[in-house]
Amino acid sequence: MNYHAANLINLAQYPIQRDCAERDAILEQVRCDLARDGCAVLKGFLTQDGIDALRQEADGVAEKGHKSRSRTNVYFTKDDPNLPEDDPRRQYFDRSNAFIPADNFTTDGALRTVHDFDGFDTFIQSCLLEDKFYRYADPLADVIVNMADEGNGFPWHFDTNNFTVTLAIQNAEEGGAFEYAPGIREGDENFDEVKRVLDGRSDKVKVLELEPGDLQLFRGRYSLHRVAPLKGNTPRYVAIFSYVEEPDMVGNPERTEQLYGRTLPIHWERAGKRADSYID
Repeated sequence: MNYHAANLINLAQYPIQRDCAERDAILEQVRCDLARDGCAVLKGFLTQDGIDALRQEADGVAEKGHKSRSRTNVYFTKDDPNLPEDDPRRQYFDRSNAFIPADNFTTDGALRTVHDFDGFDTFIQSCLLEDKFYRYADPLADVIVNMADEGNGFPWHFDTNNFTVTLAIQNAEEGGAFEYAPGIREGDENFDEVKRVLDGRSDKVKVLELEPGDLQLFRGRYSLHRVAPLKGNTPRYVAIFSYVEEPDMVGNPERTEQLYGRTLPIHWERAGKRADSYID
């Protein structure tokens, strides 16, 4: 089926492809929200047809999702017995989730039609005010769908990439709230505040309820965040578009294997070539 972005994106409310006063006003609001806490939401970014098309596409490839259950810490690293027992790097949580890798979404499908719409990347870059701005070059992770069923959730973590853009496609019947602690490791790891979040003692955590069709911009490299457990028979679908500050960046092999169940040669060829030294 051939899709047209004009039928999928609510361009009447969000004319992201045109240089106009309406676009300028949207940019100003998004920038203010991002400056405040690293998170901005454009309500109703997709049309109802867009929501339906992306949901149908996700349903069609849901069986390709890599489901996994494991115990992970915030950084997806192995336990280090040389650290104190209460160090956040030694706090492990059950993770049960599924990601549908990017190579399951065709160039003429609904998801990539939105992603490749003329002006989409430029709009996102303008929102983030980033001079160095590139699509994530990972062929398994540049645009994916997170899929979660009852009981699933994604425990506290930081993102590997600096900028994440998500589209809510379908909510579960209950649960699935997005919780985040804005910018707590911007500048340094800030292990003390990370520990307070994990212990439920932080006053920095915010809760966000996204609805199908909402576009979210989030600086997940610096903000600790999680998805609360879900209830009901309806799976939660969220599309994730990823952007980074250096070209040709991909995920490290260990984490790629954890999230997608496989790696590609490119992950090993570029292992260790990150732009920062944060723990993943």
